[in-house]
Amino acid sequence: MVSTRRMEVIDVKNKERRKMNRGTVWGRARSVSVGSNWRWLEARIRKTGSSVSVSNRRSSRCSSSLTLIVSSMSYEKELAAAKKAATLAARLCHKVQNSLLQSDVHSKSDKSPVTVADYGSQALVSLILKRELPSEPFSLVAEEDSGDLRKESGQDTLRRITEVVNDILASEGSNIFPTLTTDDVLTAIDNGKSEGGSVGRHWVLDPIDGTKGFVRGDQYAIALALLHEGKVVLGVLACPNLPLASIGSNPQHSSSNEVGCLFFAKAGDGAYMQALGGSTQTRVHVCDIHNPEEASFFESFEAAHSSHDLSSLIAEKLGVKAPPVRIDSQAKYGALSRGDGAIYLRFPHKGYREKIWDHAAGSIVVTEAGGIAMDAAGNPLDFSKGKFLDVVSGIIVTNQKLMPSLLRAVKEALNEKASSL
Repeated sequence: MVSTRRMEVIDVKNKERRKMNRGTVWGRARSVSVGSNWRWLEARIRKTGSSVSVSNRRSSRCSSSLTLIVSSMSYEKELAAAKKAATLAARLCHKVQNSLLQSDVHSKSDKSPVTVADYGSQALVSLILKRELPSEPFSLVAEEDSGDLRKESGQDTLRRITEVVNDILASEGSNIFPTLTTDDVLTAIDNGKSEGGSVGRHWVLDPIDGTKGFVRGDQYAIALALLHEGKVVLGVLACPNLPLASIGSNPQHSSSNEVGCLFFAKAGDGAYMQALGGSTQTRVHVCDIHNPEEASFFESFEAAHSSHDLSSLIAEKLGVKAPPVRIDSQAKYGALSRGDGAIYLRFPHKGYREKIWDHAAGSIVVTEAGGIAMDAAGNPLDFSKGKFLDVVSGIIVTNQKLMPSLLRAVKEALNEKASSL
């Protein structure tokens, strides 16, 4: 017969085990035998960005097994820093766009338009991330570099950038940053020279995704993501000109005319939207349409960025009846994540290589909202290879119900196009 004292000891131990287990991912520690369960757990770990502690426990009455205690890495402070950096960068971009001067548009060596806001946004994000995360090793993969600004022809632009960055930092109300010099700004811009890769942590930034849209006064986004061991673990999209209300045919949100959206997501935590400068967040979900005839699709505004003809052929094969919604930048990912449309198609012209900053933030926002982003052959997007995102033919994004029929339509359209050449 077990004594009362013995039963109390057992009860206390059980309570302590339950407390420990509640601190692990999925509510309890899992003992996993080597085999299919290991592969399942490994896939789950890759998805969530978790760390793993493995111990090998042996017992005289059972064979050895691997006990894996998986603890989630929350990335809360990184997400907070990313939201702050993107919000301030959006404020800078909005300020420049509203008072767009001819001198604010500067041509890079490759002749694509780049603005004071592009450079200023990159400098600002770099400065804020380093300030907010001082103990973290800092690696930033970003679109711009200061090469053209260091030339004599770029000096006026550099002075304008420095002025705008200082104005935004002063408006933030903190005295942490002294007044920046032009050299400080050049250094901050060039912090973005990392090559990325599959080892360690790397921030990925497009300081203004959709520069042409920005110059026109249309849609653009500040797109910031964090890679950990080659996987996107969080993303933030600041879209200053995107309405809080739906831009699709079936409005799901407020009918307010307010513009300025901040989308954000962490691996395993879902995707959210809030007003830029606001604090009330709403969880967002992709649409649940399963009939292609009811779907609408997004594509790039600029025909030079994506083949509109190929998108039209794919839509025809799917039976999509609605005309395409053409907008600039990764704002498309944000709109798709909240159900404004059902499909996003991007088919760059031959010879173009996708960059990781064009899709990293947007892809995690839409996947955490329940969508799927992959290349035209059905392969997952791989951000672990450096600055470039090598994909087969193009990128397609939709919900889980539509993806099988979309992949078939894409394959048929690509084959038809190839046979006509």
